[in-house]
Amino acid sequence: MLRLRVLGSGDAFNSSGALHSCYLLEGAAGTMMLECGPSVLAGLKRAGIASDAPDVVLLSHLHGDHFGGVPFLLLEYKYKNPRTRPLVIAGPPTTERRVVELYAALYQDLYDRPLGFEIDYVAIEPNTRARLAGFEVEAFQVPHSAAPVCLGYRIGGSGASLVFSGDSAWTPEFVSRSRGTDVFLCECCSMDPEAPVHISYRDILAHRDELGCKRLILTHLGDDVRGSGHVSVERAYDGMVLELP
Repeated sequence: MLRLRVLGSGDAFNSSGALHSCYLLEGAAGTMMLECGPSVLAGLKRAGIASDAPDVVLLSHLHGDHFGGVPFLLLEYKYKNPRTRPLVIAGPPTTERRVVELYAALYQDLYDRPLGFEIDYVAIEPNTRARLAGFEVEAFQVPHSAAPVCLGYRIGGSGASLVFSGDSAWTPEFVSRSRGTDVFLCECCSMDPEAPVHISYRDILAHRDELGCKRLILTHLGDDVRGSGHVSVERAYDGMVLELP
């Protein structure tokens, strides 16, 4: 069984009070944090999950609402919940540089002090595979605006599979990648198209019948999507727990 916990289902603006993007995948061989928004510690502690639970942090792209929580996670491990076992941080090329620069910018006085554990950075290119914390991860490029590249992921482990869109405009990749999966966790920022680099609910309706996933769940939700009474697709919420398959 694979357990998916939604620690944060909100967009960059914490619309409707939802926390920033953050999901926890708990499998038989390890625990993966998918995205690490700035509110990561609030998400973990509200759910009663030990902050050192993740074996790996997997990032889809390097926008602040998706990776800005990493320095706070490191700070937690240094002072509040000392960590000794290694942590893997995986994501697009330049992930290591961007994380190091952000940590140094936020906590310059701590930057040169040892953390007490090793960080293993893994650079992931589109159309490659990696095995992380017992999960099989397939990366593919999605159309979004962060440099150097934005990734979606198909993730399998513990007898289940899911696709995560990351932040993206609609792409036919979602149709082929989601075929046969248990869950497609897909961003949906607005009811109608507002930005060419994000998916709207209108996009979802236009392509819903093409998807081959068993369950479609919308996340990274804007205020209008969260509050609408006309959404017929399941919406994620902070604290949501799924057991797959």
